[in-house]
Amino acid sequence: MSKVIVMDHPLIQHKIGLIRREETGSKDFRALINEIAMLMCYEATRDLKLTEVEIKTPICNAIVKELKGKKLAIVPILRAGLGMVEGMLALIPAAKVGHIGLYRDPETLQPVEYYCKLPEDSAEREIFVVDPMLATGGSSAAAITMLKERGVKNIHFMCIIAAPEGVKKMQETHPDVDIYIGALDSHLNEHGYIVPGLGDAGDRIFGTK
Repeated sequence: MSKVIVMDHPLIQHKIGLIRREETGSKDFRALINEIAMLMCYEATRDLKLTEVEIKTPICNAIVKELKGKKLAIVPILRAGLGMVEGMLALIPAAKVGHIGLYRDPETLQPVEYYCKLPEDSAEREIFVVDPMLATGGSSAAAITMLKERGVKNIHFMCIIAAPEGVKKMQETHPDVDIYIGALDSHLNEHGYIVPGLGDAGDRIFGTK
């Protein structure tokens, strides 16, 4: 079964408290989402493998550690996931970025793919799928299914706020994908919004309604 890691870092918790506030405007909301994504990326990459290499310092030769093996890619789920990319790239600037677009069919309520563009070598990369909110889990699970259908094997999922229903759906659908969460909330309301949550992350990032 996958790992579910809820971040308990004080800075992450403090900043999540700020983005929950109704009065936080789009400019501050965007900046905070970036900062939270950067802090979460720092925590979520803790288990990346290292290897030793020999280098020359201004003083002498030395053995230092470097990231080993698989390169990274960040795949935001459009559109709200875009808000997390810049913060992650600040820490791992060599990462490639893919994009997945999904919408919910109004009749079946099932997620439908409308866009998918990935780095050519995605199958050889460690992929971090990112979306600020994990509500029902339908879109996130569908996005990861799309990646697997394209040969991607090493997938992690990162969200800022999650509902238990979404975590359950992800674990049932993708038991091999580790889930990194900023805050695990109480439940979904009758409209599918996370409670207490923060409203619609996409609208708050981009200033739309």
